[in-house]
Amino acid sequence: MNATPPLPVLGFAAFSGTGKTTLLLKLIPRLRAQGLRVGLIKHAHHGFDIDHPGKDSHALRTAGASPVLITSSIRRAVITERPVPRDPVLAEELDCFAGADVDLILVEGFKREHFPKIELHRPALRKPLLFPEDRSIIAVASDAPLPEKPAIPVLDLNQTDEIAQFILQHFLHRE
Repeated sequence: MNATPPLPVLGFAAFSGTGKTTLLLKLIPRLRAQGLRVGLIKHAHHGFDIDHPGKDSHALRTAGASPVLITSSIRRAVITERPVPRDPVLAEELDCFAGADVDLILVEGFKREHFPKIELHRPALRKPLLFPEDRSIIAVASDAPLPEKPAIPVLDLNQTDEIAQFILQHFLHRE
């Protein structure tokens, strides 16, 4: 029996306002240009809706249906209500990618969970570095020099191509 190897999962961890989404918006097209099929999980720290009042999906969900699957010729979305509100667990969210046709799953957030991550750091925000306490951080991307050089790679947060190359070569081991 051939077991399918787990999909590579790489996180981007930082304090709010550091620019995780901004970086991902630039990084994903560069990875796609290298032929990678990229999936994404974004941790939201608040309630959110992808359907809105006045839409059939919203009415059906608020009537009690869960999950609700919305599908068309170009897109599919599944909305599932948690029976008891709680913080999401990354391993459970990754189950949604079972059978997905992707080469890499990028994760925004989940900074307290242990899986490979790149830390984003902006010294001007005066927040502490995460890597000294989190051994799952494999690199730091910063927009300014760090107070001391860590034992892990330091990348330039403003050089998206450098970060993409790091992911390809050092994380995915592709040339």
